[in-house]
Amino acid sequence: MGTAVELAGPVGRVVSLVPSLTEALAAGAPGVLVGATRWCTHPPGLRVARVRGTKNPDRRAVAALRPDLVVANKEENRELDVRRLREAGIPVWVTVVETVPEALASLERLFTQALDRPVPDWLRAAERLWTGPPPRPRARVAVPIWRDPWMVVGSATFAGDLLARLGMENAFARDPGRYPRADPAELDRAGLDTIVLPDEPYPFAPGDGPEAFTRTPTALIEGRLLTWYGPSLVTARTELAARLGAGGAGG
Repeated sequence: MGTAVELAGPVGRVVSLVPSLTEALAAGAPGVLVGATRWCTHPPGLRVARVRGTKNPDRRAVAALRPDLVVANKEENRELDVRRLREAGIPVWVTVVETVPEALASLERLFTQALDRPVPDWLRAAERLWTGPPPRPRARVAVPIWRDPWMVVGSATFAGDLLARLGMENAFARDPGRYPRADPAELDRAGLDTIVLPDEPYPFAPGDGPEAFTRTPTALIEGRLLTWYGPSLVTARTELAARLGAGGAGG
């Protein structure tokens, strides 16, 4: 965001308001996390204080944990919460992630600049896997992320860029909205190769989502592989390629 983050000293206590960053910090800086949201489900068994959700964090609970730093994200968290935490004297590091390269660079800055730690091995591995221009598209897809109303991945999103790097053309990549509404009946007639149904933020499941489409094949996937930027990037390419029939290594 370009905002200077003043730190009183070494960062030893962090509260994360972003599931992706929670997993990344747990894997790359063990012991530094003291708080996270209830949506921070990875790594499983993470034992830290929970400070409610990404859109409604309990700011008093955050302050009570005496964090040296709070990490947030422009898309996932509210500007109001970031401002109020800063007004309370708590440093907040806000990430902006709309592409895979942005995610990798942002994570490297978080570890090296904010935490003064080395770049984790898993982050270097992810950089090797995802660096390079996207391949030529091999399939055309749409990715609903909500229903009632139905909404899909649009332009300027991490998920859309990741799909492109798998050789998948997002049918809504040029839509002016980041998450535009879409009629499922129209999606079913749009000449798509696959309708990709992740299990988050809406929990699409075998009995909840695929039944809306009778012409176009659907693929249920783990949403974390498509929308989280962290250790999951090391396995996401292989797992999504297997599920969606996408390309292999980038380059």
